[in-house]
Amino acid sequence: MRAPRACALAWLLTMTPWTWCQTQAESSDPLVVGAGHPRLFLRPARLRLLRRERERQSARWQQFSTLVAGVAKLPEPGFALALDYAVSGDLEAGRKATAFALTATDLRQMALVYDWCEGAMSDADRTRLAARIARRITETAADQSVAAVRSRLLGAITLFDDVPDVPGRELERDVRGWWRTQVARPLTGGRVPFHREDAYPLLELLHAVQDNLSLDLRESNVDYFKDFPIDHLMSYYPTPYRGAENDFYIGATAKGGSPDLEAAALSRAADLAMVAYDANAPQTQVLQGWLMHDRFLLRGTFGAPYEFLWANPYQPGLSYYHVPTVYYNPGYGRLFARSSWDDDAAWFGLFDGGAQLFADGHVTLVNPQLEAPPLALDDATVCFGRTVRDFELTLEDRQTVFVVGLEPKRSYDVEVDDEQMYQTDSDRGGIVELDDVPAGKPIAVRLRENRATDKHR
Repeated sequence: MRAPRACALAWLLTMTPWTWCQTQAESSDPLVVGAGHPRLFLRPARLRLLRRERERQSARWQQFSTLVAGVAKLPEPGFALALDYAVSGDLEAGRKATAFALTATDLRQMALVYDWCEGAMSDADRTRLAARIARRITETAADQSVAAVRSRLLGAITLFDDVPDVPGRELERDVRGWWRTQVARPLTGGRVPFHREDAYPLLELLHAVQDNLSLDLRESNVDYFKDFPIDHLMSYYPTPYRGAENDFYIGATAKGGSPDLEAAALSRAADLAMVAYDANAPQTQVLQGWLMHDRFLLRGTFGAPYEFLWANPYQPGLSYYHVPTVYYNPGYGRLFARSSWDDDAAWFGLFDGGAQLFADGHVTLVNPQLEAPPLALDDATVCFGRTVRDFELTLEDRQTVFVVGLEPKRSYDVEVDDEQMYQTDSDRGGIVELDDVPAGKPIAVRLRENRATDKHR
């Protein structure tokens, strides 16, 4: 697969890919969790960092601890109180977290409390909670969403050694079954099997597996996961949304409608968790540069625990202004382009089978198969080619032409004024990239479907 345009910079291209090898996920050896508690996310280095943040009374710790200690209603009390106990050792917080978990149905929060609050529980409460988690794993087995599998996996890891049979079976189902058939196989076939809102539970799943099973599940598809941070970054609308406690960047989704601020908080949490997962990759260093603006620090009752858990203000970042304003991934038929990295930029995205335009603070759903004039951005011009395939263009320097709305995986003859005709193929999203159109003068471009070539495929 040709490298996505987000990797056009030399320092991105020099990233060393993961080595393909036979991992535990592909072998028949039992999956074994060997570490003691805490097992989930609070590995020794991160726990030291968080406790150091408490000692220094950092802004993130003060915001988080103030919300936990106050009268504000916590949307995820098990998660927040258990995190407070793990960092501060406050027994009252640990007991409150335990009381919540013993009546809860949220498997993820139940697992975090069991893992993080071991010292605050009685033996009887720990036994009761273990039984509830094991039962909830079984009850939710039919749900194959990323979030549900993540939660069952967290439950299985934290119960390992404490409950017979259920944890081991669930690890096998998730790591060797679900991941292989529902994630790795579709990605290999060119289909992204999850949506943008799945990014945070996906990162929790990756962290839990790497920390406890020494497996990097990204090795199942190096090309996709290498550029996942850039894809996530480019799929934000440019103009921030002003919330009550902090500003948000809103991620593009096919749903549309009013901004979902919990989803926006989880999107930032996913960015932070990506940096924590692989802090040395150029792609995540760019993401860290994106995250370092204080106006976006999550301060609300929902977002503050995620901000405190995952943020590392001491991690250096690279300026995202180095990232090209066009990201094109032909292997998955995804295209994002923006006019600049400024907040008032225009933005275009084609993903998940649909297209959107963001301009002047508003999102417009675009049908790429309808006749429409070309859309000119700083580094790209987007032409809509389902019905009209003859274009008159005058390009600026550095602009690349993309024709969208074509039939996927078809062969096309391309004719450009004063150039020799050539053949090219549309990708899985019906996109053709034309990177050899002369700039600085009016040029006619013509596309015709090559039925003879398609017939012999």
